[in-house]
Amino acid sequence: MAKINYQELLDNALKSVVKDALVFAQVNGLGDGTHFFITFKTRDPGVVLPDFLRMRYPDVMTIVLQYSYNNLNVSDREFGVQLTFDGRPFFIRVPFSALVEFKDPSTDFMLSFHHKSAPAAADNDMELPLDEKPGTVPDDKRVVSLDEFRKRKNQ
Repeated sequence: MAKINYQELLDNALKSVVKDALVFAQVNGLGDGTHFFITFKTRDPGVVLPDFLRMRYPDVMTIVLQYSYNNLNVSDREFGVQLTFDGRPFFIRVPFSALVEFKDPSTDFMLSFHHKSAPAAADNDMELPLDEKPGTVPDDKRVVSLDEFRKRKNQ
């Protein structure tokens, strides 16, 4: 007889909190210093991001939704958002099953998920998004910084 996997049930319930927070941001936007740090496994099935980001972040990546994201779309199983790198818009799609961590530093809120190892997904360079502001990104090599792309464009 199969046992109840309480950790999986708990993770699924907590991922619905992330989904609801993203739906709120989709409908109302983010204000009052609210921003989300979203960490996910880049090679999980269903994750869509450009090849150059997948090569730079082969396992885990953190995106920050704060100021300059567009087209945030949330469904029951995933979210997608458009971000700009080097003057070009890209779209990222992340299934909730790929989440590792979700933070809202403006409220000192954080969720961590027990992630099962999944087979590597095929590279998909269809789309990507993200946001951040200088000085708001922690010293973490998993976080994508838009500053270097912005500096190149402004030179």
